[in-house]
Amino acid sequence: MARQKGIIKLKGTIGDITFYQSQDGHLAKERTSLDGDRINTDPAFIRTRENGQEFGEAAKDGKLLRDALRPNMVTAHDKRVTSRLTQLLVKILKLDSTSVRGARSVGTAISLPTAMGMLKGFNFNINSILGSVLLKPHALNTGTGVITINGLVPINDIIPPQGATHVTLKGAWAKVDFAGKVYDMQQTNSVNLLIDGTSTNVVLTPGAAPTGPGTNIYVLQVEFFQLVNTVQYSLKNGAYNALSIIGVA
Repeated sequence: MARQKGIIKLKGTIGDITFYQSQDGHLAKERTSLDGDRINTDPAFIRTRENGQEFGEAAKDGKLLRDALRPNMVTAHDKRVTSRLTQLLVKILKLDSTSVRGARSVGTAISLPTAMGMLKGFNFNINSILGSVLLKPHALNTGTGVITINGLVPINDIIPPQGATHVTLKGAWAKVDFAGKVYDMQQTNSVNLLIDGTSTNVVLTPGAAPTGPGTNIYVLQVEFFQLVNTVQYSLKNGAYNALSIIGVA
């Protein structure tokens, strides 16, 4: 893949070179002589087929997790979150030491402490990392899903973007069954604070415990708003909002 330079940007195919536009800009790539039938049947491409099957499995699991957390992700995500999450799940999938190549799965590997540790800390908005926005330590009770932040002073413990007047903190507790491809998610209450020197004990409590089998995934979200004529408006449609997995059990 090559990047197009110059004033005139091409689109289409010239010879064996295809010119196109993506979110990375105007690019060019060489057409391959391989066809799908050969890749799907030729024994020489068995590793390719195995890798493709596992990548597809990781992509499905990534969508499952995104669907589970979509109410939070609507206001906190970046353009590459899908590919970043899929890449992480491919790494987790490879920890499956009981299945044959091509059949390894996140559902099998996720019970391993190493896999849980890899998923914990994932940020859905790479442009706003939770640890760079929220400086105050938070505590998570994995039995109840309650998140507490004691003595939060927004002006000292929050790094707001320019123009922000208020901050909202909220969480969610999801139970995701990667093997069965089902999930249940419960959101917490939201705590909205003026960004000033007032100290507040923030307690975020899920409405209920999620039901069903699967892996427990806990997230914490920080959203920024600007007050204009008594109405709080989201800054740049959530571009500065943070959402991170703070626990996996």
